[in-house]
Amino acid sequence: MTTIPTPGADSLGAPTRSAPEGNSGSSATQAVALLLASIGFITLVDTTAKFFTSDLHGVQLVWGYFLGIAVSIVVYMQVRRIPLVETLRARRPALQMLRAGALAVSISLLFVGLTYLPIADATVLSFMAPLFITALSGPLLGERVGRHRWFAVLTGLCGVVFMLRPGSDLYHWASLLTLLGAISFAFFQILTRKLSTSDSTMTTLCYTALGGLVWISLFVPAFWVAPLPIHWVVFMATGVLGFFAHLCMINALKRAQASLLAPFNYSKLIWAALTGYVVFGDIPSLDTVLGSAVIIGSGLYVFYREVRLQRRPVVR
Repeated sequence: MTTIPTPGADSLGAPTRSAPEGNSGSSATQAVALLLASIGFITLVDTTAKFFTSDLHGVQLVWGYFLGIAVSIVVYMQVRRIPLVETLRARRPALQMLRAGALAVSISLLFVGLTYLPIADATVLSFMAPLFITALSGPLLGERVGRHRWFAVLTGLCGVVFMLRPGSDLYHWASLLTLLGAISFAFFQILTRKLSTSDSTMTTLCYTALGGLVWISLFVPAFWVAPLPIHWVVFMATGVLGFFAHLCMINALKRAQASLLAPFNYSKLIWAALTGYVVFGDIPSLDTVLGSAVIIGSGLYVFYREVRLQRRPVVR
């Protein structure tokens, strides 16, 4: 008999437990691995969509992305025989819709920013999100954010700046849109963590797709162009990747605090460098290698310290 997931249960129907203030070593390891996988899938989505920004407006690409995730979820639930109506019974439906809206705004503003800004400048601005996540996780989630986590986040940002060397185009008006997108993404991750103790993984995943699709559908008519068959393939392909990305991210934030995972968001640049080498044959520069080392080091530092704290209490 198929288990029906209920609010407060994971995707397999097992009851979830309230997230503790700290994270066990094994939970932290799993969370980091899941977040790194999530960022990898997101990088593949960005790489795929980048090929078609000259064909379709960014808002329409985002609409297709959410449509693809929704189709993927429906297919998955049909195979697993999970009832959609039961899954959509969230304990905090308004908060779920707000979370989906934050994601839709974040992706849309980043795509619009990329239209006017060099990718290096837009990327640096989008990577302000971990700073906002670290700053907001205290007042909104009650997490204890010490100087060591702040140090890791700021060091990782220095690595990003060293890799990309942004120029004067940061003063373009579109920079404000990209910065607002970073703030929206920070709220998205904060709300994901907040909902992790009340709703199941599948419930949150469903609201990610359906809520995002509802929000972006309010704006896509203004940018609509009749999609070609290849565009529908792109919508579905990015949707499948997005399904796995959000599945990993939701489960990561169930296992560890948002401020602990914040520095690992910078791994997107490393994934992007690897993708560029595999797909385009771009050989990473020395700046990229050194900057990547700084980013990896900042993540390993906060991870190592977190594991140590489980063995010996340390005042942060």
